[in-house]
Amino acid sequence: MSSSVSPLAPKNVPDMPVIAGVRLATAEAGIRYKNRTDVLLAVMDKGTAVAGVFTKSKCPSAPVEWCRAKLKGGKARALVVNSGNANAFTGKTGRASTALTAKIAAKAVGCSEGEIFLASTGVIGEPLDATKFDGVLGRLAETAEAGDYLAAAKAIMTTDTFPKVATATVKLGKAKVTINGMAKGAGMIAPDMATMLSFIFTDAPIAPAALQALLKAGVEDTFNAVTIDGDTSTSDTLLAFATGAAAEHGAPKISRASDPRLKAFVKAFNQVLANLSEQVARDGEGARKLVEITVEGAKTKASARKIAMSIANSPLVKTAIAGEDANWGRVVMAVGKAGEPADRDKLSISFNGIRVAKSGARDPSYDETQVSEAMKAPEIAIKVSLGLGKGRDRVLTCDLTKEYVAINGDYRS
Repeated sequence: MSSSVSPLAPKNVPDMPVIAGVRLATAEAGIRYKNRTDVLLAVMDKGTAVAGVFTKSKCPSAPVEWCRAKLKGGKARALVVNSGNANAFTGKTGRASTALTAKIAAKAVGCSEGEIFLASTGVIGEPLDATKFDGVLGRLAETAEAGDYLAAAKAIMTTDTFPKVATATVKLGKAKVTINGMAKGAGMIAPDMATMLSFIFTDAPIAPAALQALLKAGVEDTFNAVTIDGDTSTSDTLLAFATGAAAEHGAPKISRASDPRLKAFVKAFNQVLANLSEQVARDGEGARKLVEITVEGAKTKASARKIAMSIANSPLVKTAIAGEDANWGRVVMAVGKAGEPADRDKLSISFNGIRVAKSGARDPSYDETQVSEAMKAPEIAIKVSLGLGKGRDRVLTCDLTKEYVAINGDYRS
């Protein structure tokens, strides 16, 4: 972890309310780091529904494979997350480590191994010594309390500079339900669902199939619309847990994602996902500027997304932003290389509301002094208008600084 907090970090951290049916605990297991927590145990009440989306990487981590297999059961009793070691590209040893971790956790919680979900983050290619969890998870199960989400988020950090949490409260039927979330991620971020590690908890009584549908839909314009460096992790995991405890207070049991009673809940759920995904962009390794890229006038939304991602993942665009240079030529380059329909002579580009290019050429009213001043802002909005259709999309990224190189050059040191 960096010793300095990103200048883009949120100014206020929300108070995270208790969610009935969820207890949390953290500890130092000595996985890689010294003098800091590196393991999280979340214990859920019986009957808790689970849903998940994972990396599409063809080289997934052992915990991703474990979770995919166990997701079919639809129920969860515990989540174990460790930082410092991704347990990825670890072969049979990695699979044995997940099995042993699940066995230790199941004994500690008093449930079946199929109700244990796992996630690991950190260095790829190094074996994870799961025996370090023996005793630790038992102690955590005994001391877990319905509470400290900030401590939980800190335990799963790697190169993150601040813990990422978000919450929302909404009515479901006659009852108030809560949605809490946490995430980690600062580098190796290019969404291909999911992205980084993120965990959502709610007391709403939602069946596994409905929760899965909500999660799959919710990530598309939130976590899947964020990129830091264009690299999709082997470990990307997003899990959602619904304890159903709010049913005791009048919340209706939901079996279908299309249930009209879910309208307000879905909005709040997606707001939590959006909040967390933006925090990841704000904590991009070495980031000094949050960048929002909007592409409009594309043939389709999908085409707009590809073009926006092409811009967001361009090292030349990102370094220009780091240098506070409104280099629209690099944006033109990124639009052109995306492989999507585009007409050079219809293209218009603006930085922070100032149009710099129009109809395929520099804007006649371009003022270098005005634009240079706008580029000093900590948040940069780039808008690209293609003039071809009604397709529109938006993605978040950050600038690319020397600090990014320093962090990743020393990552295994």
